[in-house]
Order: sequence, then structure tokens, then C-alpha cells
Amino acid sequence: MAQTIDKEQVKNAIIRAFQFRHACKKFDPDKKISDEDFNFILETAHLSPSSFGLEPWKFVVVQNKDLRKRLEGPAWGAVEKLRTASHFVLVLSRKANSLDARSAHVQHMLKDIQKMPADVVAKMTDAIGNFEKNDFGLTGNDRVFFEWGCRQDYLAVANMMTAAAEIGIDSCPMEGFDKEKVEQLLKDAGVIKGDDYGIACMVAFGYRAREPRAKTRQPIQDVVEWIN
Repeated sequence: MAQTIDKEQVKNAIIRAFQFRHACKKFDPDKKISDEDFNFILETAHLSPSSFGLEPWKFVVVQNKDLRKRLEGPAWGAVEKLRTASHFVLVLSRKANSLDARSAHVQHMLKDIQKMPADVVAKMTDAIGNFEKNDFGLTGNDRVFFEWGCRQDYLAVANMMTAAAEIGIDSCPMEGFDKEKVEQLLKDAGVIKGDDYGIACMVAFGYRAREPRAKTRQPIQDVVEWIN
């Protein structure tokens, strides 16, 4: 017999999680997230949607204290989080050379992961290529191509933060860093190998050191428009 779900209870729990979530600036360094809880958070990223199911992301969980310390220089907006967060995640996105329709990664996703037959792979390759070149104008502009991947990364990041909030864990997404210097540091450290990935953003997870101020938002009617 299928389990009955109390929809109102679920909706209330989700809204409570969104009300709980805030960009935590300082974490309690003495409180650590359990492996079980953090693996749950990572799984929500793993199950997130991506354009054509290409999964352009990689999530690097940095627990090494030396690497965190070295990141403090170029990641000026992450210093306090690097020092206090239980878990610190570098969110990488694939670049143009590995998101092109005929790249090894895209072909691997279609053939080996999505298990498409050869004729469907050929059709999907053409469809993705047409989308990249004509619909979204990605081809020929490596930075625009990279940002397309980043936008998909943010879907996974949002899911991670919401899932964390659902179980009482705080988070903070960050773009406060020098992209070029962070990428060079990660290449020097052997974290980024080759030229397939760049850094999209960073996310810290842990438990708040203090309660945040009340959440503020524009009235919903100012940001939602219905066209019937």
C-alpha cells in the first residue's frame, strides 16, 4: 500500500527550511557535520538536473587545512568561512572544450551514462550542437560556454543548500574570489588537472555561530507576474 503523504506538512517543512536558510558568514568551528548528513547533501547535488543531462559539474570538498589556508589569499570573500566551516566545497564547471557536442565528455554521457543507442546518440549530438551554436550562441565564445555550465552548477548548489537547511545545517555560497588566481592555485595543488574545468563558485557548510538578522525580501507581487 502506498504511503499517504501529508502535503501540507511537507509544504510547511519546506518553507521552514527556506526561512531557516541564510548566507552564514561565520560558523561554529567546534560543530562538525556528520559523514551521513554530508553525504546526503552531496547526493542532492548528484541528483540535480542539468541541460541535456550533461552534468557539467564537479564538487571538490576541501577539508585539508593547508589548502584552505592557501585559498584565503585569492578567495577574499571566503576567509571567515574557510576558517570556521565544517565542510567547504569548491564547485567546478566544465569549460567549452569538454561541453562541445562532440567532446569526449558529452559522448561519454550519451553513450555510457545515458545508454543511448548509436542512432539516438547521432541525433542528440546534432541537437546539442545546434543548440550550442544557434539557439544559445555558445560556440566561439569560451567564457559564455563556461558560464552556461556554471548556471547549471547553481541548480545543484541551490539543492544542496536547501537540503542542508531541511536538516538544520547552515550554508553560504560565494563568488568573492579572484577566479584566475584560484584556478592557478588549484592547478598547482593538483586539484584541477588539464583544462576541462574552471571554478564556478564556493559553498561552505556548518552550524551558525550566531543567529542571523530577520530575513528580508521584496513583496511577492513585485517579483511575480501572471499572464493568463
